[in-house]
Amino acid sequence: MHDHLYSDRELFQLIAEGDEAAFKQLFYTYGPQFQPLVIHLTKVPAVTEDIIQETFLRVWMSRDKLPGIENPRSWLLRILFHQSFSYLRRQAVHQKAMNLLAADADLQFTTEEAVAFTATLRLINEAVLALPPQARRIYLLSREKGKKIPEIAAELSLSPNTVKNSLVRSLHAIRKYLETAGYVLPFWLLWLFYGQ
Repeated sequence: MHDHLYSDRELFQLIAEGDEAAFKQLFYTYGPQFQPLVIHLTKVPAVTEDIIQETFLRVWMSRDKLPGIENPRSWLLRILFHQSFSYLRRQAVHQKAMNLLAADADLQFTTEEAVAFTATLRLINEAVLALPPQARRIYLLSREKGKKIPEIAAELSLSPNTVKNSLVRSLHAIRKYLETAGYVLPFWLLWLFYGQ
């Protein structure tokens, strides 16, 4: 650990240079401050540590951007909010699918099936992260931001056909990822989970 405390901007500069001790100092400074905020946002204390760790993982993965950040605390909060709302969005998708499945009167959803369902959602998220950057961006704009194909095409300066083809390829890649992991998910259900 460093002998003295650095300002946030100094810490960001040191972290950008790969200084792990500076990273730990940043984590131990802000981690405890962020806990009540994450609990307030998500209402789920059990996920707080995961969201905070994911926030700081993103800081470490974005080291090259750190020297240009004028207000480190605001930047950290932006990432924390994004992680918290991503969690809430995933929970909403999960709940939507559970409600649809539960609406089937013949369906008895056991605890084991619920665990398998949650594991499937986790695998879908992993598969999305494995997509090529442009495909992932198109997919997330469609599924998480709720944008239509023409809106995405305009935003990314692509043809609507290119966007549509990318989405179809992404869905096939996600399905393949699930099959490789031993999960068989109908294409229509995959579309439903992440549909608009």
